[in-house]
Amino acid sequence: MKLLYTIIVTLIMLFIITFSLVNTSPVQLKYYGFINVSMAAYMLIFISFGVGVIFAGFMGIVERLRLSGEVKKLKKKIKALEKKMPIENVPAVQEAKAEETTGSWNS
Repeated sequence: MKLLYTIIVTLIMLFIITFSLVNTSPVQLKYYGFINVSMAAYMLIFISFGVGVIFAGFMGIVERLRLSGEVKKLKKKIKALEKKMPIENVPAVQEAKAEETTGSWNS
């Protein structure tokens, strides 16, 4: 597994290096007079990619926090339901016979 990881990382690094060497032409980045920057095309693409990765990571953290809050709420609901109906009073579930569960689909 470590060999596969090394190969994948090497291929990604090779792609980044060759992409950077091919796309060195300068690009003007202008935004209503506030921003007026000239940089290599590969830098603009890498910066955009990095900002996207950071934004996606932030959105993942927000989603995780939302889901953990929902799990906490559902756990409280389960505890409240368990207090209403103690486990000792729950009837035992009987398992169905194998013939009943498989059915006769081929008949």
